[in-house]
Amino acid sequence: MKAVIFEKYGLPEKVLEIREVEKPIPKNNEVLIKIHFTAVNDYDWGLIRGKPFLLRLMFGFFKPKYPIPGMELSGIIDAVGSNVQKMKVGDAVYGDISTYGFGSFAEYISINEKAIIKKPNEISFEEAAAIPHASLLALQALQDKGDIRHGQKILINGAAGGVGTFGLQLAKLYDCEVTGVDSGEKLEMMKSIGFDYVIDFKKVNFTENDLQYDLILDCKSNKSPFSYLKSLKSNGKYVTVGGKLVSLFKILFWGKTLSFFSSKKLQILSLRPNEGLDYINELFKQNKIKCILDGSYSIEEIPRLIRYFGDGKHKGKIVIKMNGQ
Repeated sequence: MKAVIFEKYGLPEKVLEIREVEKPIPKNNEVLIKIHFTAVNDYDWGLIRGKPFLLRLMFGFFKPKYPIPGMELSGIIDAVGSNVQKMKVGDAVYGDISTYGFGSFAEYISINEKAIIKKPNEISFEEAAAIPHASLLALQALQDKGDIRHGQKILINGAAGGVGTFGLQLAKLYDCEVTGVDSGEKLEMMKSIGFDYVIDFKKVNFTENDLQYDLILDCKSNKSPFSYLKSLKSNGKYVTVGGKLVSLFKILFWGKTLSFFSSKKLQILSLRPNEGLDYINELFKQNKIKCILDGSYSIEEIPRLIRYFGDGKHKGKIVIKMNGQ
């Protein structure tokens, strides 16, 4: 089978190789999945470069523990281990597999059956690969951490990517007014999918325009924690789902400290993979949300696409076709 391999950390175009490797055999509690589509995520950008260095402590200090990257997939079960109970050959499945490992940048993967769920017929394989990670970051940030309410004013920083585009649609279910912040070349797309207001971060610093919000969903975390406080209303909540490690540590520290003195909250989401996908599935079935896709592309383009993601040029979720259907 074809797979994207990396044996050392570095820039994606220099360390990623596409090779023919042996198809895996499922262990007792695993299923073998023929992958139809996969997607690019921030984990891939960080893991391949080995940055921040904390990732190396988790996934291999000197060389990658998982030589095949990739954490989202959709596909068909091709074989099952002897102890598998909930899945069978022929089931269409999808999910965020990161709790159980990586390896979706390949034509096949053998993974614990708990890493995936069954795919509804109403969702295509292409859409399904784009859903798990981004939609649940948005859902858990807005609902669980942000305690979203009807009619609120919400700002999404890094709004044109997967999390931002799902976050917009989820916020609109609550009739919220949503402002999106991203680069200028993405603003027209953002307007077309329903953002009420858009801001080019290269021209305007949203923390200095004297506007305040009930809830901020941040995909970038590229400003001082105190600057976010200025952009929150009384009892407002800020939730970050990603960004530079130094910024996240500052938000963690000051968020806990300021909670004793202020009604405003600074919070970091720790994602619970695949938790809430049943709810997301229902929204898709009812045509209340949809995927904003960048692609699909081919496996040969993955090294370029990792760089494309890292440079922040994508719109929506980058999806890659791994096997014909």
